Amino acid sequence: MEVLERDHFEVIGVMSGSSLDGLDLAWVELVHDVGDWSFNIREARTVPYDDPFQQRLRDAMHGSAMELARLDRDLGDLIGTACKEMLNGRQVDLIASHGHTLFHKPAEGLTTQIGHGARIAAAAGTTTVCDFRTMDVALGGQGAPLVPLGERMLFPRYKTFLNIGGICNIALHGRERVIGYDVCIGNQALNFLANEAGLPYDANGDLARAGQIIPELLAALNALPFHHQQPPRSLGREWFDEAVKPFIATQTNALADRIATVVEHIAQQFTAALAFADGPALVTGGGAHNAFLLERLRSQCATTIEVPDQLTVDYKEALVFALLGALRIRGEVNSLSSVTGAGRDSVGGAVYRAY
Repeated sequence: MEVLERDHFEVIGVMSGSSLDGLDLAWVELVHDVGDWSFNIREARTVPYDDPFQQRLRDAMHGSAMELARLDRDLGDLIGTACKEMLNGRQVDLIASHGHTLFHKPAEGLTTQIGHGARIAAAAGTTTVCDFRTMDVALGGQGAPLVPLGERMLFPRYKTFLNIGGICNIALHGRERVIGYDVCIGNQALNFLANEAGLPYDANGDLARAGQIIPELLAALNALPFHHQQPPRSLGREWFDEAVKPFIATQTNALADRIATVVEHIAQQFTAALAFADGPALVTGGGAHNAFLLERLRSQCATTIEVPDQLTVDYKEALVFALLGALRIRGEVNSLSSVTGAGRDSVGGAVYRAY
């Protein structure tokens, strides 16, 4: 294993989420001091996918192997070019790219994140770490979530974390171990419904606020078998397509009512997950901007819900993958078996040198 013993890193963390809105890039300064990590987000930006590329990402799950290979190549070039443009002639130590998850079936021993690391390194001229999840899956784990380790290192004041992204997840940090798992669907469903109104997303939850809960739909969503599995557990986009979309795509009920019901479903599932929370919960991800969703969550759970500054809300996952990349280069654990259910903790990530 390549190991770089240093305590200061400049890293661009890259995240492409299941909501398909684009690439999140965070240029992060990371400093390690006597076991503690601190960070400073120097710059951050979101690079939206254009409509044709977004459609390619949607179609790839049902396309040919050749199209998958081409998309892997093209997303790698896109990430590398985006990082090079952010750098604008400056230098960082590495790029840490989560990539874009197309397939996630850990029960079958597979997870696939595209955005080829060699293409990133070549396009940006910077050493790149990618493919963070496959080692954990090879060890019998879910390969997700990986963010809880970074949360523990970078946000030690908190013991409870909620992420409202395309998929919603939670991390509970105990004295002895960290537990983290996917809770339910998130912005994948909310954005899908907002698209019916010609909107990319439901800003502030305004559509949902105007609707009424559909009891039968809420009961059906809450009854999905996934929600009754014990952790570790994780979701992929295919689960949304197979399990959730058939319930919410129907035109029988008004759009506002369907989206209000999905919001209530998310709030109820998070409330159940927060039953064992310790202290306030730090909430990040695109859904943290959904005022109505946060109102519904706060109205039901006893846990204090805290929303940090906008950079942290929007780029926490990119920030954390920057740290996971630095840990990979240092040869240190960046995947926790207590979270994923793997046979042991592991050091995950493929490294592509730019020289």
